[in-house]
Amino acid sequence: MKSGLVIVDRDGVINFDSDAYIKSVAEWVAIPGSLEALARLSRADYRVTIATNQSGIARGLYTMETLNRIHQKMTNSLRKHGGRIDAIFFCPHGPNDDCACRKPRPGLLYEISERLATPLPGVPVVGDSLTDLQGAAAVGALPILVRTGKGPRAHQALTEAQTRNELTHALVYDDLATFADALLSGALDSNMQACRQASGAG
Repeated sequence: MKSGLVIVDRDGVINFDSDAYIKSVAEWVAIPGSLEALARLSRADYRVTIATNQSGIARGLYTMETLNRIHQKMTNSLRKHGGRIDAIFFCPHGPNDDCACRKPRPGLLYEISERLATPLPGVPVVGDSLTDLQGAAAVGALPILVRTGKGPRAHQALTEAQTRNELTHALVYDDLATFADALLSGALDSNMQACRQASGAG
C-alpha cells in the first residue's frame, strides 16, 4: 500500500538552478542530499512525482530530446540511491503562451491527480518559488517552500503574502532533506489534514 503522494519541483529543489536555465545533461547537478531524500520517500512507499516548468523549450534553448536525457540522468541517479520517480510532468510553454499547465496555474497538478487517480487536497507540493506554492494552494494541496534555489527570495515573498492572509498553510524547510525528515516523522500530518478540511475533502 502506498503511503501517499509527494509532488516536487525540479530546478532549485532537486538540482542546482541557473538563471541561464539547465540546458544540457552536464548542467544538471543534484543538490547534496536531495536524491537521498527522494529515495527515502520512495522506500517509504510514497509516490514521488515531478512537476516542473521548462520554458527553455519554448525559448529554443534546448530540445525535448535534451530534456528527456536530463530526466534520464535524474532518474538513473536516484535509482543508484535506491529510489524511483513515479512520473515526470512538465510544461514546455513560455510565459506568454497562456497555457493551463505553466505554474502557478494548476494544470500540471491536475494532470498528476488524474494520471495517478489521487485527490490533491493535503498532498505536499515542494518548490522553491512562490508560483509553486500558489499552484499548490489553488488545488488544496499543502504548499512547501524549501530554501534552496530561489527559495531565499521566495521566502520573503511568502512572508509578505502571509501578512495579506494568503498561503496561510505554507510551510518552510531548509531543503528537501529536512522536508523528508518532517514528512516521514509524521510532523506534517496535522497540516495535511488541515488542507483537506479546508478544501472540503477531510
